[in-house]
Amino acid sequence: MYWRIGSAYHRRPRASNKADFRAIVRRGPPPGLLAFDGDRAVGWCQVTPRDDVPWLDRTWRLKRVDDVPVWSLSCLYVRIGYRKRGVATALIAAALKAAKRAKAPALEAYPVDAAVSPSSSWTGHASTFMRAGFKVVARRIPARPIMRHDLEGKL
Repeated sequence: MYWRIGSAYHRRPRASNKADFRAIVRRGPPPGLLAFDGDRAVGWCQVTPRDDVPWLDRTWRLKRVDDVPVWSLSCLYVRIGYRKRGVATALIAAALKAAKRAKAPALEAYPVDAAVSPSSSWTGHASTFMRAGFKVVARRIPARPIMRHDLEGKL
């Protein structure tokens, strides 16, 4: 919910955030993808049209690069115990397929560049996105590139 409502996410009761997110899921389309190991959810990524996550444009370092109607992979989480086992890579690959099926011209991501900052990330690491074919299209601060994967071969 953070990229949808911004810092209010931290000030609201957890139950309110959960209820609002459930309403988004019920309304559709699905706001993201889950990775499973059997019946256990081990990973999540939010993948939606960028317009569905308006807080990105309120954060100067993540403002739009251009007017291309990209989709955004704005959140990526892998459960402890499943990290460094390919879950993030699988989620990114599935997100690329979902965005392409939706006829998005490109999928954008906002990972942390671990080579520049050892900070933890709820958005993934730049090296994982690079291996998946994403390219840096903007870098307003060293540790947080805006990366994009062209889905049409035009950008």
